[in-house]
Amino acid sequence: MAHLYVIHPADNVAVDTDTGFKVALREIRRGENVVKYGSPIGHATEDIAAGERVHVHNMATSLAEHESYEFHGAHPLPEPEDRGETFMGYLRADGRVGIRNELWIIPTVGCVGAVAETLARLHGGFAFTHPYGCSQLGDDHRTTQLVLRGLCLNPNAGGVLVVGLGCENNTMESFKTLLGDADPERIRFLVCQDHEDEIAEGGRLIAELKERMTRDERVPCPVSSLRVGLKCGGSDGYSGITANPLVGRFTDSLTRAGGGAVLTEVPEMFGAERLLMDRASSREVFDGTVDLIERYKDYFLRHGQVVYENPSPGNKAGGISTLEDKSLGCTQKSGSSPVAGVLGYGDRIPAGGLWLLEGPGNDMVACTNLAAAGCVMILFTTGRGTPLGAPVPTVKIASNAALAKKKSGWIDFDASPALERDIDEDFRRTVLAVAEGRACANERRGDRQIAIFKDGVTL
Repeated sequence: MAHLYVIHPADNVAVDTDTGFKVALREIRRGENVVKYGSPIGHATEDIAAGERVHVHNMATSLAEHESYEFHGAHPLPEPEDRGETFMGYLRADGRVGIRNELWIIPTVGCVGAVAETLARLHGGFAFTHPYGCSQLGDDHRTTQLVLRGLCLNPNAGGVLVVGLGCENNTMESFKTLLGDADPERIRFLVCQDHEDEIAEGGRLIAELKERMTRDERVPCPVSSLRVGLKCGGSDGYSGITANPLVGRFTDSLTRAGGGAVLTEVPEMFGAERLLMDRASSREVFDGTVDLIERYKDYFLRHGQVVYENPSPGNKAGGISTLEDKSLGCTQKSGSSPVAGVLGYGDRIPAGGLWLLEGPGNDMVACTNLAAAGCVMILFTTGRGTPLGAPVPTVKIASNAALAKKKSGWIDFDASPALERDIDEDFRRTVLAVAEGRACANERRGDRQIAIFKDGVTL
């Protein structure tokens, strides 16, 4: 006997909690909307009987390439609730708070990636290598610079060694200018062509950074200073009813306290974008959200791709049928908070509240963008499982018990009990424990990677 979970009173499908797939609650006629989360997730391509499974064989997306959007009024940001809650973090000179005190080695260009890795192996720390920084033009070059700048300024980095070659487009002088008034005690620069032995010089600079970092200590910091990224990867039919709503409730609690959360993966907002637009805190934020969605659709079309070329094979195998189905589940991570603003590549979250960040759904690129935006932790929900880790702690939240049990070396929290009982406080304690130093699975495995978005020509 199937156990059916009805998400919204207006739905004409429910989720079979034994499988994660959708089941028709009543007859759905051909051409009629399939409704889940209280919103259409596509239309029936044939008559569907009550009790029948609803999936890719009998339904399809209803998304169009471009839509019309209407502003329905602002949802002003509430005054933060001062609850007096604190956690032990690292207060930086610019007022931002980190949850780690690590040495990061950032190459300005791919040519010196091996140098960065050698220095990390010899002296500790984490090298974040990439193939860019030269032979790029226009927006791609600027994006590379901005993302690398954001990583250098992330408050989890107690010390940063920037490693350049000396002849790249992303010159050290231009990059220093971009960094602005970054704390000079926490950053050093190495141009490899300027030194006979770049490894020895790098070791000397790292020793200086480490000496400074030894004086850093955790101090009580308000929860309002916490900045988290919101991400999902390998979603399934359970994601939108367990893990993502759980994260959404935490997001609401955090933003009410004055903390900040960042939602990205723009293509996985398609089909749910109106819900976000209706939560815009001002007309300006509404217009920015419309522009974010439309520009990303234009990006797809520019490359000859349809905007709804999603979900992935793994998503479909887990019970997700259309992009609307996926997007409405994904955006559950944002809770119900008003949208404070829209960020571009390399922009840093300027204040608390919920922010939308430009970027694709690709796990590595999205996680890199979140870290570059100043997020000190990423809450990463998954129904299929992934070992991937970002430069910052990447809390993996399983949507179903089978995944949590099978891949316990990847998963930090099992959200499946949320179907039967309130686990919000358990999750909150887990997040704050990570903020105070508990290692995530990706940290224990040493799984930390970056990937930078690229759109244009490589010379």
